[in-house]
Amino acid sequence: MNREELIKEAFKAMENAYAPYSNYHVGAAVLTKDGQVTWGANIENASFGGTNCAERSAIFAAYSKGYRKEDIEALAIVSDGDRVCAPCGICRQVLSELIPQDAPIYLSNGKENVDMTIRKLLPMQFGTEDVIR
Repeated sequence: MNREELIKEAFKAMENAYAPYSNYHVGAAVLTKDGQVTWGANIENASFGGTNCAERSAIFAAYSKGYRKEDIEALAIVSDGDRVCAPCGICRQVLSELIPQDAPIYLSNGKENVDMTIRKLLPMQFGTEDVIR
């Protein structure tokens, strides 16, 4: 699956967003090496700490299906915002542990695309090597 196809999958996932407070809809699609695509959408909650971002929803869904870091090929994250969305700090931290450092991360708002990796988004990561001794 190429970049454009994965971005289209993320826009399909965005249709499932629940964003009554921000009205900012985000979708994500994880591509695994076996060609499977797992969707995620942002799900808001009146208790904002209970909100989950699309990229975490997608990666958690993929892990729930049994996939792991070595199975992840790429991730697309899209929004309906004026600017290309990028993962928030919590999502960057989660992705730094759960996807390969150089896996492509495609960001899009439908008008502009930006290609990234978690290594570029979070250059000085706090990871398992900092916790496990």
